[in-house]
Amino acid sequence: MTPVHHPLDALTLADPDAPPHVMGVLNITPDSFSDGGRFLARDVALSHALSMVEQGASLIDIGGESSRPGAAAVSTAEQMDRVLPVLECLRPLLPPEVVLSADTRDPLVAAAAVKAGATLINDISGGSAPGMLETAAEHNAGVVLMHMQGTPETMQQAPTYEDVVGEVLAYLQVRAAAARAVGIPAHRILIDPGIGFGKTRVHNLALLRALPRFVATGYPVLLGTSRKRFMGAICRETVFSELVGATCGTTALGVTAGVKVFRVHDVRANRQAMEVAWAIAREG
Repeated sequence: MTPVHHPLDALTLADPDAPPHVMGVLNITPDSFSDGGRFLARDVALSHALSMVEQGASLIDIGGESSRPGAAAVSTAEQMDRVLPVLECLRPLLPPEVVLSADTRDPLVAAAAVKAGATLINDISGGSAPGMLETAAEHNAGVVLMHMQGTPETMQQAPTYEDVVGEVLAYLQVRAAAARAVGIPAHRILIDPGIGFGKTRVHNLALLRALPRFVATGYPVLLGTSRKRFMGAICRETVFSELVGATCGTTALGVTAGVKVFRVHDVRANRQAMEVAWAIAREG
């Protein structure tokens, strides 16, 4: 067992017998698909983060750039202006075991966020920007490496695959190997199949069915399905905030597959789904 000397290590994500965790989403953006504009004010953002921890989140993921389909890139300076003040104020308010994550694909933002209190970098581009993985290694941060076909601006323009599961899995294994090559320990590398990021409904469902294959890599798996549009189409819901039950369904599925972290907007409901699914699978 790896000695616990890093907030991420305390979550024991690499231990298949340890329970999974909920990551609460804190979007400090005006245009995120589900909650854009709600948490731009610092006091409101801090209050929401504290509420999510109270509801059971072990990690808080703070981002200043929307990744909704069609979203334009946000400058380094603007991301920093949005994210850093919240990180700096939030870290002293939380227990040390709560992990703060910076949701960014910009190495400069990542470096500043780690200095402000983050210990995890959640990169939707799989750590592909020059210097991103080196930045994480230099600052002793963990990484979430996600698969995305294209960019947020282009990803839903007719995404195609020959074998979506095989291609996404191969990509994530290559990116994880690159992270290890620069010195990031394997137990601090999480992989995320990127549900909804350059995928159709059929692709998303195939990836969800194949979650055990991602778990079998040995890297902790993060699942982010929260309020995703493809579930709304299945459930005949057009309001994203009404997809709590749909998200909880994928959370329960993910627990049985061995997923370790669930990135969600609705912490309490998904924490309940996660804990009950874990008890069914592991107790008795």
